[in-house]
Amino acid sequence: MRTLFALWAAPLALFWGWFFLSLNDINFGYVMLSRQLHDLVFQLYGEMLGIDPVLIPGMVAKACIFDSLLLMAFWAFRRRRVIGSWIRIMRDRYFGQASTPSA
Repeated sequence: MRTLFALWAAPLALFWGWFFLSLNDINFGYVMLSRQLHDLVFQLYGEMLGIDPVLIPGMVAKACIFDSLLLMAFWAFRRRRVIGSWIRIMRDRYFGQASTPSA
């Protein structure tokens, strides 16, 4: 699972890091992080997809959220017994066990 999380997080960190640095033109002298390249990349993607380039970051964000939820569902399914026992422990701790009256 660690490898899967790393393979999921690395591209997200790279893309969103590039996106926000280039969007704000924080380029550190690299052309790759310039606002001009940012606009060019999204213009090209917009032309290839046939949509307005302004819509692309929102579409990517929705895909990232969906992928994140799907990955968390896989993780929760694999750890369902541990999560279930944790839920039972928390329920008993905060809502009390069904105690039997003692005589």
